[in-house]
Amino acid sequence: MLCFLSDSKETIMDKKAIKRKSWFSRDQWLFIAMVMPGILFLLVFSYAPMFGLIMAFQDFIPARGFLHSEFVYLDNFKYLFNLPDIWKVTYNTVFIAVGKIIWNTIIPIIFAILLNEIRVQWMKRTMQTIVYLPYFLSWVILASVIVNLFSLDGTVNQILQSIGLNSVNFLGSNKVFPHLLIWTDVWKGFGYNSIIFLAAITAIDPGLYEAATMDGANWYQKVRYVTIPGMMPFIILMTILALPGILSAGFDQVYNLYSPPVYSSGDVLDTYIYRIGLIGRDYSLGAAVGLIRSIIGLFLIWISNKAAEKATNRVMF
Repeated sequence: MLCFLSDSKETIMDKKAIKRKSWFSRDQWLFIAMVMPGILFLLVFSYAPMFGLIMAFQDFIPARGFLHSEFVYLDNFKYLFNLPDIWKVTYNTVFIAVGKIIWNTIIPIIFAILLNEIRVQWMKRTMQTIVYLPYFLSWVILASVIVNLFSLDGTVNQILQSIGLNSVNFLGSNKVFPHLLIWTDVWKGFGYNSIIFLAAITAIDPGLYEAATMDGANWYQKVRYVTIPGMMPFIILMTILALPGILSAGFDQVYNLYSPPVYSSGDVLDTYIYRIGLIGRDYSLGAAVGLIRSIIGLFLIWISNKAAEKATNRVMF
């Protein structure tokens, strides 16, 4: 009887000890401690500012604050869609962003395929470093380089004049300026994207190339039937990640390169929000434009995810 009571007491004490244990183990607490700074960063800098979206539905006056500014509900959006230049700015944004997405995918793929054919390792690494370097430079620095190259008295126009051609106003022509934005962005970023695609090529099974060689395939056929299909999941992923930015043509680049003569072709939603929201101090209208852009971006993420799921039977997000 005494033994039974002692055993039951021990069992009860063990259960109490288990209950007194922490909800998380030591390793789990360490994991939470490592993740917590990132969570706090997101809460403070990503989620807390979302409270400012209330400005889109107010006639916001900084002196009154959020609580005392008058609510106008959808009036800001009605006024926004009646602005004469909003559709032109939207067209400029989509045109420039789509051009960047397309060429920032095609050019890195071509470069990665060609780079993979270099067998001398030091030459391969040197090429990677050269094309990767502009990615780390700020547009503040690169803008001065581009202005010196493409201004009316810049290096490019001097070369054109030396071979008997007329000068081109790259930075002041509404026809040329959007294409200048696209190709300078490709020049800056294709090194980074090419390294990702090069990693995708190295992940392809070498046995597939050996089998293609035994079947008599030439270099072009190997690229078409082995390399490109092997890279396709990465190509789809990179395209999906770029799609939400279709309404973000790059504020840093445009702001540092454009000028009033090219507003009609170079002004994008980012710079438009900056000019009407911060310079013009119409914070409510700027918040309305930003809210619409964010909603469209979220919708594009959903569409791209569904398209990727249908094309590859994989869910990216």
